[in-house]
Amino acid sequence: MTGEDRVAEELWGDEAALDLTVVVPYFNPGDRLRQTVDELVATLQEAPATFEVIAVSDGSTDGSEHSLAGLPTDLVRTVRLSENRGKGEALRVGFTMGRGRFLGFIDADGDLPPAQVATLAAFATAGVGASGPDGVAGASGRPPPDVVLGTKRHPESQVVYPPLRRVYSWLWQQAVRVLFRLQVKDTQTGLKLVRREVLADVLPRMLEKRFAFDLELLVVARHLGYRRFVEVPVRIRERFGSTVSVRAAVGMLLDLMAIWYRLHIRHYYDQPHRPS
Repeated sequence: MTGEDRVAEELWGDEAALDLTVVVPYFNPGDRLRQTVDELVATLQEAPATFEVIAVSDGSTDGSEHSLAGLPTDLVRTVRLSENRGKGEALRVGFTMGRGRFLGFIDADGDLPPAQVATLAAFATAGVGASGPDGVAGASGRPPPDVVLGTKRHPESQVVYPPLRRVYSWLWQQAVRVLFRLQVKDTQTGLKLVRREVLADVLPRMLEKRFAFDLELLVVARHLGYRRFVEVPVRIRERFGSTVSVRAAVGMLLDLMAIWYRLHIRHYYDQPHRPS
């Protein structure tokens, strides 16, 4: 186990001290990073919840982490990975440092307006502090959600993206439904919040380090019996800057099949696996 892993595990063992932790993973986002973090902090300061933002550089080489200088350290923490390891690994590092009762993330590219985090937080924290560590119902009589996720396929979502990417997205979702019986309209939108106890149960079992991290998180959570998934509409405020390449699509398909293999053949997710 590396020193970085040991520190992460020690921090993860702490009790929740805040309502929300929002991780912002990024790799060479340029000027958009500071704008995203500024908007996120401003949004959360208006929400009735305590929070922190953890910005994790996934080995960025464009110097974008320097744009975060001057932000209040009691609200924003920054982490820099020495090399590019993938979005999933950046999220793992941020999550293990988090102190929130709900922990989530938003992509740094700015396509998803950070103000939408407040919408997810409203669903997630409605009963925060009223329920016990096992997630039983609080004073409202409603148990807290296990996962709150933004979805581009919600009927109220406002999304425009290229036809080819739309086809890839549809094919991916059909494969997810067939292979995992996961009744979620969209696994890949970069906006999610997860209850701390769920994440503590799921994260040690996960292997994905790149873009299939989202899918693996949801698959493992469902496999462990977590069913309270709340889907929330999203708005994409600009067109996607690029289409998904054939190589990337093949890589995602291989990752999907690897998750299926670990779930159904190896039964890998039945027990947590600590780094060695």
